[in-house]
Amino acid sequence: MVVNVAIVGVGLVGSEFIRQVLSTQSKKIAVVAVANSRAFLTSSAPLTASWKDELASGSAKPFTLDAFTASLAASKAAHPTVILDCTSNETVATYYPTWLAGGFHIVTPNKKAFSGDLGLYKKIKELSSQPGSPLVYHESTVGAGLPVINTLNDLVNTGDKIVKIEGIFSGTLSYIFNNFSTLDASAKPVKFSEVVSVAKDLGYTEPDPRDDLNGMDVARKVIILGRVAGLDLTQETVQVENIVPEMLRSLPTDEFMAKLPEFDEHFAKLNAEAVQNGQVLRYVGLVDPVHGKSSVTLARYPASHPFASLKGSDNIIAFTTERFPNPLIIQGAGAGAAVTAFGIYSDILKIAERTQH
Repeated sequence: MVVNVAIVGVGLVGSEFIRQVLSTQSKKIAVVAVANSRAFLTSSAPLTASWKDELASGSAKPFTLDAFTASLAASKAAHPTVILDCTSNETVATYYPTWLAGGFHIVTPNKKAFSGDLGLYKKIKELSSQPGSPLVYHESTVGAGLPVINTLNDLVNTGDKIVKIEGIFSGTLSYIFNNFSTLDASAKPVKFSEVVSVAKDLGYTEPDPRDDLNGMDVARKVIILGRVAGLDLTQETVQVENIVPEMLRSLPTDEFMAKLPEFDEHFAKLNAEAVQNGQVLRYVGLVDPVHGKSSVTLARYPASHPFASLKGSDNIIAFTTERFPNPLIIQGAGAGAAVTAFGIYSDILKIAERTQH
């Protein structure tokens, strides 16, 4: 049985997913619809490598969520249909209950439905948890292609007790602090502003690096994991340490970058205090069901800790549970189109396997 896939959002990740499906010549997945914010295209046959030209041509229709969904009704009657949301759009996320009520499965890297309004999250859970109901997979909302949510679901569903989930969830902040704070005596000291500037030039940060440094992206991932673990976390219940100096928070981006060197001494002092104690600085998200204090903070770790030896822009997540008192650790590339598309592809294959008749 082939699973049809309809994609909303065909930017970097959506396009890479299509490339991976076409290059592997999957017999289980057929991409039958694509949409961007302006237009959509549906087809009774699987789309080919020329899909971008077709979407840009006169045969595409003006996009609205209602029109796009209505166009999928015919294909849904013949095959299970997965709607893949590759946007980061909140309006699209609020449409998930409509899709689920219509019998569509959902796969997405969009964090908004799982870290935003708690009522929306619970509605999605309710509509996707009944026997025979449509399935929702969102592995790529945390750690891109790393098996983070799948592992946590397995721990929870088998009755393990979650003691703590701790991790470096941002590839950007991983890169920045792995380069800025090190116990390697032979490493040349670097200024915090210089590391941020290099990360921005390499495309690791958002166009405005404060969107990484303010901790909100990490907070969203903490909320997602906390909710999967059974906690009703919200933006208000997670303590977030914004490491952007207060004086720089409301400036235009260029001015922020120009003035950040004025605070190099502040960050150098924090780092020196850590290094003197044989520790390094790492920006970490914490889900703490035992004490009920989930947070995002700039924390210190000794050289012996796995977080201290992290390289590049890798993510690392440690699950401490009743069965795993020595944490179960997942580590690897946690950002990038290729690994995010892999996570999506893998989720859709799971749906294909579960909907075989």
